[in-house]
Amino acid sequence: MMARSATIERKTSETAISVFVTIDGTGRYDVKTGVGFFDHMLEQLARHSLMDIEVRAEGDLHIDDHHTVEDVGIALGQAVSKALGERRGIRRYASLDLVMDEAMTLAAVDVSGRPFLVWNVAFTAPKIGTFDTELVREFFQAFAGNAGITLHVKNHYAVNSHHIAETCFKAVARVLRVAFEPDTRVGDAVPSTKGSLAG
Repeated sequence: MMARSATIERKTSETAISVFVTIDGTGRYDVKTGVGFFDHMLEQLARHSLMDIEVRAEGDLHIDDHHTVEDVGIALGQAVSKALGERRGIRRYASLDLVMDEAMTLAAVDVSGRPFLVWNVAFTAPKIGTFDTELVREFFQAFAGNAGITLHVKNHYAVNSHHIAETCFKAVARVLRVAFEPDTRVGDAVPSTKGSLAG
């Protein structure tokens, strides 16, 4: 399998973003978005997926964090899709229930080429520090849509909103790690009877 890496640059009137991803990494991260809690979550995504992720983002944070978070999701999703290429030889599917203290969250993924998000997560507070909790869904919507994956996330139960967000990012990271891994039994084949995972 060839090296699976990609760089995406995205510039609009609202944000300027650069993302570099290596699928077969070690979980290294270098993330600077200007949104502290979001940086922390992207670091969790890298560490637990074992993808190497570099992000630089400048956004209109004087308005709010929305454009920055959403556009990083877009760029990161595009980088992952580009790095995966034709998605040959991958496991494709994975699911996991992940716990953190009182919180448990399910993530399930199909690296299908067909973007879809099912989000069944309710936060117990509108903010984590200064970060709007509704932006967690916005990130994953943008990421799944641009990565070309079907992603389901469900929080079973929790009390603390920080823990809810963190279990979402960690659970998604863990299922991406498995679904992106080479499946030695299929070799270089595309894991679909259609012969394509282009959507």
